[in-house]
Amino acid sequence: MSAPSGEHGFLHELQIEVEAEVVEVEWSRPAEAAALPVADWQFDPTDAEREEIALRGLLDAVEVLENGPHPGDPGDGRR
Repeated sequence: MSAPSGEHGFLHELQIEVEAEVVEVEWSRPAEAAALPVADWQFDPTDAEREEIALRGLLDAVEVLENGPHPGDPGDGRR
């Protein structure tokens, strides 16, 4: 297996980092935390849910960049 290089290497590394962050947010179990009294919260569950949504959006963007047309590719509409 060869290591990705250039832009694809950067995107691959970014994807790995973001996926790790998503797992961390999932482990925090914001739905369970929301069931606790506010005084017992270690974090705001709503913030954790927002963060997960943003991270998943970033993952989608990375996927589009990895799989989508690149400048100069035939059919990308740019020259």
